[in-house]
Amino acid sequence: MKIVVVGGTGLIGSQVVARLRERGHEAVPATPSTGVDTVSGEGLASALKGADVVVDVSNSPSFETEPALDFFTRSMRNQAEAEKAAGVRHHVALSIVGVDQVPDYGYYRAKVAQEEAVRGSGVPFSIVRATQFFEFIAPVMDMSTQGTEVHLPSLRLRPMASADVAAAVAEAAQGEPTYGVRNIAGPEVHRLDRLGELTLEAKPDGRKVVTDETASPFAGMPDVLVGDDTAHLAATRYEEWLARD
Repeated sequence: MKIVVVGGTGLIGSQVVARLRERGHEAVPATPSTGVDTVSGEGLASALKGADVVVDVSNSPSFETEPALDFFTRSMRNQAEAEKAAGVRHHVALSIVGVDQVPDYGYYRAKVAQEEAVRGSGVPFSIVRATQFFEFIAPVMDMSTQGTEVHLPSLRLRPMASADVAAAVAEAAQGEPTYGVRNIAGPEVHRLDRLGELTLEAKPDGRKVVTDETASPFAGMPDVLVGDDTAHLAATRYEEWLARD
């Protein structure tokens, strides 16, 4: 199959492209660097010519509510128009576990709007919702560092390796449209402050973790980031990933 991967040069997208090519598919990354801008629509028609499947793992350049909302809705609207014109038979979108349970978080509202646009596009679809990536922990720690202290809340997460996310997205792209959501998560539930401690135990840099319920971008978020009993659990544990990384 020809599978176009929107956001195909990023952390998840590049791994999706590699996995699909390993399986013998023609996987084509579609990003501004390859001449495709989904927000303006530039290059979409050409990129989607002959495509069987479109995978969207792109992300808004801003986490602010209005820019993110504009990015996701315009991008999906343009993709849907181009997909129907090209005869694409399956659209796969990557979203976030619990995204529809945090109405006060603007970026999550934007992702919900993206999901709604996918469902209303008229193109057969599958939505893969993933928990936070292991690769996300270190940047959150850096954002929450004050001197030699890393201030993190005790929020519960079930994070997963980006490679496991990419594997699930690639699997969905090779299958039939589900017209629904598949939740995927890591194998273990951790507190965010404990994840910080595990990180510094593996890679000491002089900092220490301080539990602070008011710190980090996730301060005050409800307990929805661990998934539920329907989530498919990946195999890679955080400690194993840290040892390899």
